[in-house]
Amino acid sequence: MTDEPKKHRFLTIAQAAEELNVNQNQIRALLRTGKLRGIQVGGRGMWRIASNDIEDFIAEAYRRTAARIVAGDFENEEELDTPVSM
Repeated sequence: MTDEPKKHRFLTIAQAAEELNVNQNQIRALLRTGKLRGIQVGGRGMWRIASNDIEDFIAEAYRRTAARIVAGDFENEEELDTPVSM
């Protein structure tokens, strides 16, 4: 028996926001634009995001960031602390 909390296959908006360390409005914006995959379930259309879609989003964000670094898109070190639109 392990002490690790059970990983859920699907996350709520709040859980996804916690996982990515952003606010819930950012998750909603990512869902609206299709940058983050999600599904709506139930009569009220509650959003659920698959754990693997969070991982895919993170991998793609790393890829885009690496491409920006290679292209020299960071003008100075201060920009590294500025939030980037996902």
